[in-house]
Amino acid sequence: MSQTEQHTKNQTHAAQSYVSAVQALVDQSLSFIKQQCLNEAGRLSGSRLDEYQVVSYELAYCCAELSAAKFVALYAQEHRDQKGDQDALYLEETFSLHFAAEAIRNCESRISMRPAEFGLERSQLTEVFANADVLAFCDAYQSSASMAELGKFMLEQNGRLGDYQLDEDKEIMREAFQRFASDVVAPLAEHIHRDDLMVPNEILEPLIEMGCFGLSIPEKFGGLQPDDQEDNMGMIVVTEELSRGSLAAAGSLITRPEILSKALLAGGTEEQKEHWLPKLATAEPFCAVAITEPDYGSDVAGMKLKAERTEGGWLLNGAKTWCTFGGKAGVLLTLARTDADPSLGHKGLSMFLVEKPSFDGHDFSYEQEGGGKLSGKAIPTIGYRGMHSFDVFFDNIFVPDSHLLGGEAGLGKGFYYTMAGFSGGRIQTAARANGVMQAAYDKAISYSKERKVFGQPVGHYQLTLVKLARMATLLTASRQFTYAVGRLMDEGKGQMEASLVKLFSCKTSEWLTREAMQIHGGMGYAEEAAVSRYWIDARVLSIFEGAEETLALKVIARSLIENAA
Repeated sequence: MSQTEQHTKNQTHAAQSYVSAVQALVDQSLSFIKQQCLNEAGRLSGSRLDEYQVVSYELAYCCAELSAAKFVALYAQEHRDQKGDQDALYLEETFSLHFAAEAIRNCESRISMRPAEFGLERSQLTEVFANADVLAFCDAYQSSASMAELGKFMLEQNGRLGDYQLDEDKEIMREAFQRFASDVVAPLAEHIHRDDLMVPNEILEPLIEMGCFGLSIPEKFGGLQPDDQEDNMGMIVVTEELSRGSLAAAGSLITRPEILSKALLAGGTEEQKEHWLPKLATAEPFCAVAITEPDYGSDVAGMKLKAERTEGGWLLNGAKTWCTFGGKAGVLLTLARTDADPSLGHKGLSMFLVEKPSFDGHDFSYEQEGGGKLSGKAIPTIGYRGMHSFDVFFDNIFVPDSHLLGGEAGLGKGFYYTMAGFSGGRIQTAARANGVMQAAYDKAISYSKERKVFGQPVGHYQLTLVKLARMATLLTASRQFTYAVGRLMDEGKGQMEASLVKLFSCKTSEWLTREAMQIHGGMGYAEEAAVSRYWIDARVLSIFEGAEETLALKVIARSLIENAA
């Protein structure tokens, strides 16, 4: 081993110990908050936790970045063990070290603003963050010169990132959908976005033939997923590549069939599985999810859309909103209140499969023979165009008993089926963020080499080089974090990590797409430039599949605090 390689290896081990030291501070803070928020019965008090919302949010994000640092370090180590080519080895270990330094500095910034609220003394922060070795490490990998050197290397490599480290079958899958995204989706994406069009058949029909809609459906029901385990990695790879072409016109198409298929697999009767899953695998029909209501988003327990028994089934009355693809869909997975007793909360909710004709365009209206009416109107949005998100109104819509998910045994279990359906939504959203970031990064690299300002290419300036280096580092960290969590989920683990990577990747995509747009200058603000679309689309990622604040406070922080020592 050369002297340089030995130094890098030593730095990698040191970085892991520094990250662990910061994690220990975070763990101590989680324990402190837990003690402050226990009630007389020894349980966490929601009202007391609300007094620590700012600190809890910061801790959630610290945990997300520290987890990413650990996974990207493992990624670099695995590549070293495989003895890859030296350029790739340089990239992967360099990304790992740069990201570890950034994560440490970011955690220091969050905690040092108000250490007492984290239950920490400033002397404890000094012991970790002002340690001479930690300071030297962070200075080395966060200096302008170090970052600019990495940025220059990325330009020389034409933006090439390190090895994806995918299994052969997943690499074949990635390449196939990468070609489709480049050859079919990308040329149509700008037209769809600017004219707010529905996803065209030129995209939909080939994806059906490629089995895209059956990725989360077991093979025995006509899908691509193995019968004996989930295949989150397949879904992640396909989602990422399609999102690189267009988030709304391709990358999000498989989200709804995944949610419905997982809900069916979790609670559907055998007859329902046999009937619906083969249909969903071939997009006959397309489907949508009607969960969110005008006054209730992440607060599922407060849903009000009523389902009342009638002869042979149920009558649904009320409204849903943000029902993406609701016009084109032929079936809506609909959460409704089957027990009017408000004290039951989420235990009074059930899930229905509501059939309707497929409609193109921005509004629809469907009347049943018995007089029920279902109507919808697309919500104008600044981005994420192509599938259209609808306000949907149910007026005495009849749903037969056969379409109550789980049958009579499914009454009151709608909340749990919702959670089962959305279990893969967070990791899939992280994959979507990675695809959008890759597209923005590619544009930033090419424009930096082409555009001249004050006599030389934009990419020759130090500030641009540092931006490109950080883009490459964060994108690699987000991608490998996502892949690692996907593998965990295929083993039946990783639910907390899925929330952490969703939080991290979505917020990261906002910064990266913004900087790609900034590198383009005035041209980046032009509607004809794809980077303007990437930035607008990235903004929605921190909102759907669990709004950033709800995810950080109610899912991540609460669980971490509850399980703290």
